[in-house]
Amino acid sequence: MSEFVTEQELARARTDAAFRQRLLAVSLQWLLDALKRMRGSETPTPEAARQMREGVALAVQLAERLQAGLPDNGPKAA
Repeated sequence: MSEFVTEQELARARTDAAFRQRLLAVSLQWLLDALKRMRGSETPTPEAARQMREGVALAVQLAERLQAGLPDNGPKAA
């Protein structure tokens, strides 16, 4: 998988659940790495702060989608 998602990868992700999970995981890692680099910036600007907020919101969405695709093996309520 490349740094940016291609149309071919998106098409495959629509039909291949395992590939979709890997694509989400790789995308989440890429986003978290980018946020870490931004956080280390010495001169944050209002635009950078806005981008970080958007990035965090997107990271949460990706994490929720990843968790939704994983089997739940935790304890069940009686």
